[in-house]
Amino acid sequence: MPKIVIQNLHNKEIFIRNENTNLLDVIHENYVDWMHACGGKGRCTTCKVQILDGSECFSPETPAELKYREAKRLLANERLACQCHINGDVLVKVAPENKFSHINYSD
Repeated sequence: MPKIVIQNLHNKEIFIRNENTNLLDVIHENYVDWMHACGGKGRCTTCKVQILDGSECFSPETPAELKYREAKRLLANERLACQCHINGDVLVKVAPENKFSHINYSD
């Protein structure tokens, strides 16, 4: 079962039971509060995740991600959690600009 570790949430570990579920839904199914202003439709970048390790375990980029990457709204190590799927162990973190004020982050 693939594992997601969210580094700046005190190394929170989440296990993926269904690889057909996008990363945002996996995070929410595990009761982690994660920003998603457009409701997970790929219309914004508020759900972006920074990849620290395991980028090869992410699904190919979607047209929405390519659009934001071309517009310089996604860095090389960032993906939209609502658009990607994970098929192996990864280490990620919440992007600084998308942190909630009510959560105690560990960085």
